[in-house]
Amino acid sequence: MESQQRHSSALQSLFGAENINKGSTVELLGKINSPSDLRKLRRKSLPQVSREVRELILDVISQKGGHFASNLGSVDLAVALHYCFETPKDKLVWDVGHQGYPHKILTGRRDQFHTIREHKGLSGFLDRKESPYDHFGAGHASTSISAALGMAEGMRHGGDPHFAIAIIGDGSMTGGIAFEALNNAGHIPAKNLVVVLNDNNMSIDPNVGALQKFLNQRFTSPGYNLLRKELSMLVGSLDAHGVPASPIASKIRKSVKHLFTPEMLYECLGFRYFGPIDGHNVEDLVETFEFIRSEGGANGPYLVHAITTKGKGYKLAEGDPLKYHGVTSFDVAAGLTSKPGAKKTPKYQDVFADTLIKLAKNDPRILAITAAMPSGTSLSKFQKEFPNRCYDVGIAEQHAVLFAAGLATEGFRPVAGIYSTFLQRGFDQLIHDVGLQNLPVFFALDRAGVVGDDGATHQGQFDLSYMRMIPNFVIMAPKDENELQHMIRTGVEYQDGPIAVRYPRGAVTGVEMDEETHAIPIGKGELLNADAEQLDVLLVAVGFSVQSAMDAQSLLQEKGLKVGLINGRFIKPLDEKLLTHWIPRSKLVVSVEENARIGGFGSAILEFMNDKSIYRPFLSVGIPDGFVDHASQPIQREVLQIDGQGIAKQTLAKWEKLEGKISVKRPLTPNKTTSYDDLKHLPLQ
Repeated sequence: MESQQRHSSALQSLFGAENINKGSTVELLGKINSPSDLRKLRRKSLPQVSREVRELILDVISQKGGHFASNLGSVDLAVALHYCFETPKDKLVWDVGHQGYPHKILTGRRDQFHTIREHKGLSGFLDRKESPYDHFGAGHASTSISAALGMAEGMRHGGDPHFAIAIIGDGSMTGGIAFEALNNAGHIPAKNLVVVLNDNNMSIDPNVGALQKFLNQRFTSPGYNLLRKELSMLVGSLDAHGVPASPIASKIRKSVKHLFTPEMLYECLGFRYFGPIDGHNVEDLVETFEFIRSEGGANGPYLVHAITTKGKGYKLAEGDPLKYHGVTSFDVAAGLTSKPGAKKTPKYQDVFADTLIKLAKNDPRILAITAAMPSGTSLSKFQKEFPNRCYDVGIAEQHAVLFAAGLATEGFRPVAGIYSTFLQRGFDQLIHDVGLQNLPVFFALDRAGVVGDDGATHQGQFDLSYMRMIPNFVIMAPKDENELQHMIRTGVEYQDGPIAVRYPRGAVTGVEMDEETHAIPIGKGELLNADAEQLDVLLVAVGFSVQSAMDAQSLLQEKGLKVGLINGRFIKPLDEKLLTHWIPRSKLVVSVEENARIGGFGSAILEFMNDKSIYRPFLSVGIPDGFVDHASQPIQREVLQIDGQGIAKQTLAKWEKLEGKISVKRPLTPNKTTSYDDLKHLPLQ
């Protein structure tokens, strides 16, 4: 009740007074602890449930931040699906988890919803470990139909009569894997599969592609409306001549509708099509879903085309769904506003885009590519400046990589700005189509390293490992935004093969920026500082981890250790000259990276030491073998011990073992306990 009183006037002005039932915020929702409770309600109560779910989402997300507009748009679908189907026996598979908040609220997580995306709280996406109602994890897009098809067939083989329902939306139909699944489902055919197309004409940015244009025709096509007018005239003419017009008119209308709506496409793929229907009319949705369920899968697979509005119910989000896709905390009445005179802190992605724009003004060969993330990568800036030189290919990373490869063969400088976690989807193309052919494609990997509360599906923890193993690739990582702008120029000018730069999510460090950019010599690192020519500890860091290593260096120096710090800059190739000079002059070598330790920067250093027969005790600091759960970036770095304190703690623990008396499997002399001085010329055991 306190929450409702705080937001009452704002809700009435922004939702519309007709949609607010005063005093009812917890009247129904507070009694729904599972979908079985929802199914006890009368159908006419469902619109009120939807209102209450929206109010809860608004209340919590306005205070804590999170994915917002997409979840408001999926409320009515979630209510209708859980009301009609026997969940969890009927399995709901939500594509891209940022449409899954209403589902969480209705499936026993209402009272924990305020912990969404917090450390040890609810995941912002779907998570099989979190609830028996989350049948499949969702973070990356376009996966739901394939997963639901597998479940449907699994249930069929097991004699289970229930349905598998994929809810796909927010641009996920632009992903090629969705069409692979549709093609396979219609071929089987999977009778107990239901695909719900949550069509809001948006992913994060507006949807792109020929399919989207086809879907958007709906009933607004000038050709369709002209035919409707001429059809009416024809029917009137038939009546005037005494010819029964109704049966003929019905057939003509059906044929014209079939031609101008998506029904033709999906029925050709073997689906029984329902729609387009209003995705915010709960009672119409219930009627459709109950009809499908009543058939018991006799005529499947089914596709329900629901037209929804991203941000539904909150007028400011409806008016600007891009701005309200993912939000920080905001005032409900005022919306997302900046404080007067507040200076916006630039992000790494802005430095990337701004630098690319400067370079593109003098180099017409530069072309930018993004996979449905023009805003997320800041390439929307480039798109505004050079609309004919920026390509948004939709949620199709495989195609993005191949498309860039094709451009490179024609002498252009394609720059693919893609999130680290999403580039994983184009891994085969990185190897087969770019690396093998040694094509000069430049990859800008946004959100590399830990990314915060988006959770395990979005961490950029593998790119150094999966790219380092591919022949011909050059891989860079800047310590700060100034170095990033120079690496952007380096990548654009590099002609000898594929090259990549990875940079973190979030605000820049605030260092002074050089007015002019310059290319960095390939494979050239830098010694930031060293206490002496003979060191106790040598820290070799790369990327954002250099900032953390600086903090660790200060902490280690306070303990009286002589410490040196190298900014690797390049993961591949390494600066062998720099490493060959300093590693033998150090008693302990510590690599530091914000990437999986397996196969990453530390592995590269250790391989180099082994190849050159340089034997020194070694510590690899990075992300351990496991997935990183949602939390803020500082908390993630603290838990993983890759912040300054964690690096220093691990280094000191290793140092104490080396400086103390330790036993080895094969001592230098029988029964002798050896010290570090005895071991420093031996290979690691």
